Amino acid sequence: MKIMPVHMEPTKSGWFAALGPRPPANTLRADLDCDHLVIGGGWMGLHCARRLGELDPEARVVLVDAGRIGDGAAGRCAGFAIDLAHNPRNKHFAEDQKGNEEEYHVNVEGIDYLRDAVERLGVDCDWDPSGKYHAAATPRGNDCLKEMSTALTQIGKPHTWLDRDEIQARTGSKHYFAAIHTPGTVLMQPAKYLVNMVAALPENVTVYEKTQVTDIDYRPQQHVCQTSGGEIRARKVFLCNAAYLTKSGFYDKTAIPVYTYASMTRQLTPSELAQVGASGPFGVIPAESFGTTMRLTNDNRLFLRNVYSYARGFRSRQSDVDYAKTHHEEAFRRRYPDLAPIGYENSWGGLLTMAENGGMVFGQLADRVYGAAFCNGTGVARGTGFGKALAELGLGQSSRSIDILNARTKPNRGYPAWLTEIGVRATTKWRFLRAGKET
Repeated sequence: MKIMPVHMEPTKSGWFAALGPRPPANTLRADLDCDHLVIGGGWMGLHCARRLGELDPEARVVLVDAGRIGDGAAGRCAGFAIDLAHNPRNKHFAEDQKGNEEEYHVNVEGIDYLRDAVERLGVDCDWDPSGKYHAAATPRGNDCLKEMSTALTQIGKPHTWLDRDEIQARTGSKHYFAAIHTPGTVLMQPAKYLVNMVAALPENVTVYEKTQVTDIDYRPQQHVCQTSGGEIRARKVFLCNAAYLTKSGFYDKTAIPVYTYASMTRQLTPSELAQVGASGPFGVIPAESFGTTMRLTNDNRLFLRNVYSYARGFRSRQSDVDYAKTHHEEAFRRRYPDLAPIGYENSWGGLLTMAENGGMVFGQLADRVYGAAFCNGTGVARGTGFGKALAELGLGQSSRSIDILNARTKPNRGYPAWLTEIGVRATTKWRFLRAGKET
């Protein structure tokens, strides 16, 4: 079956650009046979390939990605590895003890696997286990913090309140007047981790970038995948290609593709950093979910993310990035008015895939075909946990994470694309406007 082509992004991720010039991609240029083929080099695919290589050291594992690993959707996120993605807007959040415990288990397993790569394999990624701040800039945002605090208390999760002086001292911005700190999150440079993890994969794993799968024939003995550079014949296939999994023969018309947009400054000079006045790197999540996410990175860059839009055909255009950048510039002025004139060095978008019912893909999809997709956010920790568990499932293992993920609701077939697009665009615009100065 023909596979929908992966659209290349109009701009580089600032995280990827910050790494400097990269060596040429290792691109497939011949036919090959392998035991396990992993399609997609994001959080799921990379860690699926790693786990396959660890557990099946005599097997030949191949990982292919249509672009450059680190500059795809995984490397375009905010770099938060979150243990529990709190959703205080959901009135049932605190009561869903089982769901919270299961999500926490999978996410923490993902974070532990990331930490193992950093500590044992030496994967450099500016690892920072300092937690995250949920910060408010409006009365509505403060109400969201109160709801979150109540929910966290009910489920027994530690958190600390910061008053105006404390959060302003932490961020160096007078924009915020209250915040909650939660300790379980790790901050990282996502593209740096992904690129360095490729170099740390087991020796029996081979990675091919800029190698796009164009056709898949699922066969009884060996699945045959046509790529832009050659034919791959694989005993098992692991689909870790996010929204494109729905164009690979499974869960058709279930994906709601949404783009999120971010901008990043150049490295700040010592005098500019003094204007920020922060006491070191930090990560801020908006109290109101459609507000602005912000980070001061380990190498002294400011990162800001807001604006969500429907991604027709799973793609973003330069005009979409330009539109989002204007909102990022306004968010910069609100937080650091004296520094904002320096502008941004990079602006970009990243694909986030959701389902209408919040469902997730995980498990065996067909004979010797496995797949994982639809993290619905929290992609760093959850995606890593998904990928690790998928490899273990494919090799006949069992675990609590596999049981949890197998039991998750699967994506349902959504509304017609034209109607979904209208609904998503209207909802995101209204919620962005309602967020007000939280953006």
